[in-house]
Amino acid sequence: MENNRGGWGSNIGFLMAAIGSAVGLGNIWGFPYKMGRSGGFTFLIIYLLLAVFVGFVIMIGELALGRRTGTGPIGAYHAVSSRFKWIGWLAVFSPFIIMSFYSVLGGYCIEYMSLNLSNLAFRAAPISGEDLFSSMLTNPWGCVVFTVLFLVICYLINRGGISGGIEKFNTVGMPALFFMLVIIIIKSLSMEGAIEGLKFMFVPGYAVAGGFIETTPSIGTVLATAGGQMFFSLSLAMGAMITYGSYLSKQENLVKNSAIIVIADTIVATMAGIAVIPAAVAHGIQQGIPVGEIALGGPSLLFVTLQNVFNSMGDIGALFGTLFYLLVLIAAISSAISLVEVVATFFIDRAAQKGRTANRGRVVLYVCLAILVEAALVAFDGLGSNGVWVPGQSLGIAGWNDCWLDFMDMLSEGLAMPLGALLMGIMVGWEIGPDSTLDEVHSGCGRGIDGFFRISIKFLVPLGMVLVLSGQISEFFGADAATIGYGLGIGICAVGLIAALTSPKRRELKK
Repeated sequence: MENNRGGWGSNIGFLMAAIGSAVGLGNIWGFPYKMGRSGGFTFLIIYLLLAVFVGFVIMIGELALGRRTGTGPIGAYHAVSSRFKWIGWLAVFSPFIIMSFYSVLGGYCIEYMSLNLSNLAFRAAPISGEDLFSSMLTNPWGCVVFTVLFLVICYLINRGGISGGIEKFNTVGMPALFFMLVIIIIKSLSMEGAIEGLKFMFVPGYAVAGGFIETTPSIGTVLATAGGQMFFSLSLAMGAMITYGSYLSKQENLVKNSAIIVIADTIVATMAGIAVIPAAVAHGIQQGIPVGEIALGGPSLLFVTLQNVFNSMGDIGALFGTLFYLLVLIAAISSAISLVEVVATFFIDRAAQKGRTANRGRVVLYVCLAILVEAALVAFDGLGSNGVWVPGQSLGIAGWNDCWLDFMDMLSEGLAMPLGALLMGIMVGWEIGPDSTLDEVHSGCGRGIDGFFRISIKFLVPLGMVLVLSGQISEFFGADAATIGYGLGIGICAVGLIAALTSPKRRELKK
């Protein structure tokens, strides 16, 4: 409660909030599609291995760093490191940039939920997903209005504080999301042809054999794809877990909590895939669409393919459409409020350092208004539909500058997040040492993983994040950039190790 920062009302409240932060739009449209196109069950196994040896370890490190220092990312890194203290700025930059498009996508969810609710109430004739999505994107002012509405929701939750706002929302929102997922899964699996969608997700090699993709990706590509999905899905390297950890009691078991978050997020991501992919594939087959042409990832999956699925269900489709987009909206809000909190906590902590108590409501308002400025640009762009200029388009390199959403995604998920996670692992493993983190972990009786943590944070995390960084660069800048990505990752790793091994902080701690 120091400096009126507040704290979690209960550990279950923290877990619901942390799981809510991890469960977001990426789970619903990213995880199942990447799983299917990257080898199905093979991808899932690699994802789980990375989640255990990299994601789980980074999560423990971030929660311990936040709880140990009692501050957000910038204050936390400044408190423990002399060479890597600037990483905290990456951990605030990433969520701020992510919110530029996350809030717009959240606005899309509100609009679609409202349209389906209207169809349910007035039995209006449904509009095709393609026409509906196109008309929405080319109506920028309408997109801005719904973006504002989404940010108003985030503002009202975040201004309530940690226990009074974020915890209360997630304590209700996460069980509701799970319940609605089960309903959508039952309906999805009841559709004729749904088995093909399950094979796409879970049968190794079926994505190629079934005609969904042409060639099987290389193991390096699968590693990079799974790694990128893993740390984005778990809300790592974006300051959220450091921020949430800073509000945790010293009595809480960080190892147990981290394991629960990782397991729950993976389960929900898999359930989301079972809810949407079989339905999308079944509908496509019924419409005579070649499986290779069915949109199974990205915004088109949520706002075109699945809307057409609901339209095809008749009167009951509007009900399932309303439930589904409400589900997606809850997932979007639970992630968005954690991102807003990262930025807001910086200003709250900064005021405390100057001996003042920040007005949380005012801070959150200013943060949301700043986000609205950048989000309006993404909303007006309409995923590239309205001809808004995007930096770098004249270079002719597609993937990172097709629209403002891709550009913002490249800056955050493509560069800042993997770079921050890589350097954080080097900082903990080689500058301040794993034992400094384990001392904090032990205060909550999180023992029994010391050897595993030391090996993972020193060797496996840097190696894994080099793969992720190279994979993200390849994804955003094209396959030809993969070699550059590996070279860049290895170079950053080498420079980081030199900086850590020669750090005054390391020598000080060794005395």
